Amino acid sequence: MKVPHILIVDDEPNIVMSLEFLMRKNGYQVGIARNGTEAMTAIEQTPYDLVLLDIMMPDVDGYQVCRVLRQRPDRAGTKVIFLSAKSREPDIQKGYEVGADLYIPKPFSTRQLMEKVRELLGVAA
Repeated sequence: MKVPHILIVDDEPNIVMSLEFLMRKNGYQVGIARNGTEAMTAIEQTPYDLVLLDIMMPDVDGYQVCRVLRQRPDRAGTKVIFLSAKSREPDIQKGYEVGADLYIPKPFSTRQLMEKVRELLGVAA
């Protein structure tokens, strides 16, 4: 069985580090992008199974990254989870409109996040 490949996109180094540790500990391959531009390059080069995506980033926001990803037929199977401090209803709504599979407001429980990641990837716990 192929090991799922997850892209972590966040401009906050502490979040990137903790998510990377969590995903690797759970047996996933991990890619990292520190902003939207890096994320779009990474998505172009690698067929990720899942993208953990922040919304507020200095260059290209997460909504735009998700739109670009959703426009690529060869990445149709990629799941997207927004992890964002933007927790107002319109922000969450917009996340789903641009193609998110799930929207989890920060701060979030790592246990809950892992359950959702496994669920979306169809992996048994």
